[in-house]
Amino acid sequence: MEIRPNTKVNDLLNTYPQLEEFLMKLNPKYKKLKNPILRRTVAKIATLAQVAKIGGYKTMDLVNILRKEVGQPPLDEDGEIEQEETTAAPDWISTAPKAILDAKKLLDENKNPLAEANSVLKKLSPGEILLIESDFLPSPLIDTFKEKGYEVYAEDLSEDRYKVYIKKV
Repeated sequence: MEIRPNTKVNDLLNTYPQLEEFLMKLNPKYKKLKNPILRRTVAKIATLAQVAKIGGYKTMDLVNILRKEVGQPPLDEDGEIEQEETTAAPDWISTAPKAILDAKKLLDENKNPLAEANSVLKKLSPGEILLIESDFLPSPLIDTFKEKGYEVYAEDLSEDRYKVYIKKV
């Protein structure tokens, strides 16, 4: 399997199991890969482009680090996924959230943050907001809710503190 920005984490680790330990040594944020809930759920949909964001890497830098580790030649910049433009915070995030989830706490309790967020969102009325607080940027979760048509805004407060606002439309 050729490692590319759109490679799914689950596929990567099934093909190159030695990369699990390598990733965890590469960045402490990747230690979450040991969580069985995260591995069974998010790892199946998360791409290396999303994992790069979580770890604070440029997509092609992470891809090429992994490619080198398994003996694949590096990719040039033409293979890079365009970064999303930074946008100003939308006005709607100033509205008090109807519900707040702590992703770290959920993972520590072996719960699936994506499933918990889905459950909460089903109960919200249009216009109401779910706030997810996390110690990492949950890119796969963000992308999933954007694909479902929710309005999503992520706020990077510090290296290990993020807020993700999800507005039901």
